[in-house]
Amino acid sequence: MGIMKEISVKALAKINLGLDVVRRREDGYHEVKMVMQTIHLFDRLEMKKTAGGITMTTNLSFLPTNENNLVYKAAKLLMDEFQVKGGVDIHLEKFIPVAAGMAGGSSDAAAALVGINRMFQLGLTKRQLMERGVQIGADVPYCVMRGTALAEGIGEKLTSLPGVPMCYVLIGKPGINVSTKFVYENLHADSLQYHPDIDGMVASIEKGDLCGITDRMGNVLETVTCKHYPVIEQMKGILKEHGAVNALMSGSGPTVFGIFTDDQNAKEAYEAMQEAGLARQL
Repeated sequence: MGIMKEISVKALAKINLGLDVVRRREDGYHEVKMVMQTIHLFDRLEMKKTAGGITMTTNLSFLPTNENNLVYKAAKLLMDEFQVKGGVDIHLEKFIPVAAGMAGGSSDAAAALVGINRMFQLGLTKRQLMERGVQIGADVPYCVMRGTALAEGIGEKLTSLPGVPMCYVLIGKPGINVSTKFVYENLHADSLQYHPDIDGMVASIEKGDLCGITDRMGNVLETVTCKHYPVIEQMKGILKEHGAVNALMSGSGPTVFGIFTDDQNAKEAYEAMQEAGLARQL
């Protein structure tokens, strides 16, 4: 089979069902313990083979299309390592909100690694792509892996978990952007009053116990983000009032999601969220 001329790759968004920060390390990084879950909201990368170099376009004019973009960085990483002859043109169609705590950029980079590997038949396994992904960002290996996983270390130590039982997820992003750097810089990791029970959540996932999972949902970064942006608590309130078993901020925010066992409740919560005007429709 010849080398593919063009391919299309999906980049899936993630939410954190649980996010704990264990400590701040000497190097300034934070040691985390979190449960990650991919959801069916995705960006798309259209990749075409060219004569040489990397060119990139995107549907959002404010995103860089050079080495400051993680997609470009990921493509370059593999093409340099394997001295790929020929080039690639990548069009990134974004649907995952930017700076939303849903790993959009990391997932795009992961999709670029998968796409380049496939297009130029580099023969790398998923594990080998994950090892390279960590050079681009801590969430990239998980975004290559996908599914339900426990992430430890700075997010790069991953343990695959069974899938979460069937449920509905409603996601809302308020019209604010939150800098991950700001949130971590203002987190007092060593004096947190509360730590979510991540081990208990993992045990519930292994048992397939949805209530056990939702009862233990928690995110220590809310201590920073909610203080600065009260809209996050308001959105969680609306989701719970309308039947969400639980609601949480994802990542460093400001995206909020609710878990529902009933699609009718999820629809009602969606309408209530629209009426409150707290989140814009994607």
